[in-house]
Amino acid sequence: MINRIKSLLSGGAPAQDAAPGHSFAELQVAAAALLVEAAEMDANFGEAERRKIIDLVRARFELTEAEAESLLEIAGDKVANSSQLYSFTRVVKDNFDHAERVELMEMLWEVVYADGALHHLEASLMRRVAGLIYVPDRESGEARKRALSKLGLDG
Repeated sequence: MINRIKSLLSGGAPAQDAAPGHSFAELQVAAAALLVEAAEMDANFGEAERRKIIDLVRARFELTEAEAESLLEIAGDKVANSSQLYSFTRVVKDNFDHAERVELMEMLWEVVYADGALHHLEASLMRRVAGLIYVPDRESGEARKRALSKLGLDG
């Protein structure tokens, strides 16, 4: 798994479990990159957000701790070297079904609330991502409520 993820950085071949047009590892990187983008939006990417992303990608993609940390590192590099969100959201929109996109929105809400507060830039990012991956406002709001409930926060 780690080798498949790392192969993305060197332009390696798609994994055998590839979705049409994108390898499974590319889908993981795109999703994780959106989580990293959400964590960095308030210019305070702390340990709470880092831990939340690792826990979320471990559960969602059935990764080990080391694989999740590697994915986080790769996603961070991709975000640092990309000037736009569109490339990540396009991969998600084109390859995740509707339920998976809603699940990703819930994961994103968990990351932005991991520090206990929603910054206005994070709220703006969430609206943009929801629109780009075709998740209606109502469903994004429901995902937000579920995330707040999981985190034990009032919404």
